[in-house]
Amino acid sequence: AAFTTRCISGQGQRIGGCRGDHVKIFRLYGTSACHLCETAADMVTEQIAAAQGADFEEVDISESEVLFESYSLRIPVLQHPDNRELSWPFTPSQLQAFLSS
Repeated sequence: AAFTTRCISGQGQRIGGCRGDHVKIFRLYGTSACHLCETAADMVTEQIAAAQGADFEEVDISESEVLFESYSLRIPVLQHPDNRELSWPFTPSQLQAFLSS
């Protein structure tokens, strides 16, 4: 796919590529112009720092027609590695439960 991803380490640092297969990688779909996406990314960064064996990547849907059509009216959306999705708005407790499931 031709879209940009940014991975976030468990320590909240942006890294060039996601860690290996032993880590659950969540995807946060959004756009760079979406203030709710920034809020969601901050929440996920805080929660993922406490999670063991989990990272997330931010996926800019504006770089893919397919993703834009699927998510443009729903962002931000966090996708679990098993493809379940948590749509905005979500609370810190809902996010924590989703990340640990």
